[in-house]
Amino acid sequence: MISPCNQSIDANLLADIVSVSKSTLLSWEKNGKITPVYNALGEKKYLLEQLADFAPIQAMLNSKWEAEAQIKPVRDFSSIELFAGAGGLAIGLEQAGFKALALNELDKHACDTLRKNRPHWNVVQGDVCGIDFTPFKGIDFLSGGFPCQAFSYAGNQLGFEDTRGTLFFEFARAIKECQPRVFLGENVRGLLEHDNGKTIAAIKSVIADLGYTLIEPHVLKAIFYKVPQKRERLMLVGIRNDLLPNAVFNWPSPYKRIFTLKDALQSGELYPNNAPISEGQKYPKRKAEILKLVPQGGYWRDLPDDLQREYMQGSYFLGGGKTGMARRLAWNAPSLTLTCSPAQKQTERCHPEEDRPLTVREYARIQTFPDAWHFSGPVTSQYKQIGNAVPVNLALAMGRSLIALLNSIEAENAV
Repeated sequence: MISPCNQSIDANLLADIVSVSKSTLLSWEKNGKITPVYNALGEKKYLLEQLADFAPIQAMLNSKWEAEAQIKPVRDFSSIELFAGAGGLAIGLEQAGFKALALNELDKHACDTLRKNRPHWNVVQGDVCGIDFTPFKGIDFLSGGFPCQAFSYAGNQLGFEDTRGTLFFEFARAIKECQPRVFLGENVRGLLEHDNGKTIAAIKSVIADLGYTLIEPHVLKAIFYKVPQKRERLMLVGIRNDLLPNAVFNWPSPYKRIFTLKDALQSGELYPNNAPISEGQKYPKRKAEILKLVPQGGYWRDLPDDLQREYMQGSYFLGGGKTGMARRLAWNAPSLTLTCSPAQKQTERCHPEEDRPLTVREYARIQTFPDAWHFSGPVTSQYKQIGNAVPVNLALAMGRSLIALLNSIEAENAV
């Protein structure tokens, strides 16, 4: 783990924390804004205690995480979830205190995963388009990670019906039929820029038409929430207009430390033991031979030129860094964002020491799933389920903020 009180970090992690490029860090060094130090190996580092002027690091130093961990629901808050996948968001919301009345998911193997781990959950398998949500009218909370799709624009502003045919329409329809007090939509960061900003503008318009106020969308970096992975998720929180005057919402505070791949796969604060042995994909013989030469944290450009050409083939001559290709993770840094396959050429996630892709359980650890959470279906499906999930600890942090929001509404309504 990396503690802001007494630890140093490298340029890659500092750039991730403060959301700038490494070239910007170099310019800051030149003008004296930051001062690097060098360890015994001659590696350049930055002491976090000297970076307290940066808001994200200041937030870590003054973390309210421990206080927020004590947030409990004042009563049972009912919820339903759409596009539930393998349960990453659902587990975190459950740990925060929500009581799920139903979870909808189309994928058979993901549904089997949910049922296997939570036999008491009401898992509704099937296309969301065919589900009637009116029986859930009056629930407290609705959530879901709807896939991002382009809309057809007839004018400057879209109404609810204009989004028909997209999965956002189904998410909005569920809100309309259920009338929850609060909802959470989660998505990729790219939704903010999708279709030159038209998509998020249309979403805001529809949410307003439904009678809800949308908190300004916020991107949460998983590394701040006890997740050893450089993953980002866009969060959309909506509050029903009649409840808005008394509603108090705060985004979750960051944890005081940044966790690394070592924290995920070996015993420590995140897990009491090393990652369990499990199934995993394998590399072909020649690919393993080439990846053996890639150092920790390295990728294809760290290979000798002749092997670069052999491995990259025609891509060798194309532009762009292609930093995911022949990529080996490092023990002392958070994992790169997990994809649906750790062995594909474009999205390598090679073990830091062994010449193999990460296993299923290692994947699950990086997404902070409990070791007792088992995945159904073939290995390829298990990787996909895990790679598509919301990290559990991120969901828990977000869930506590949502419980606090509902608590504030409940307190005023009880007066």
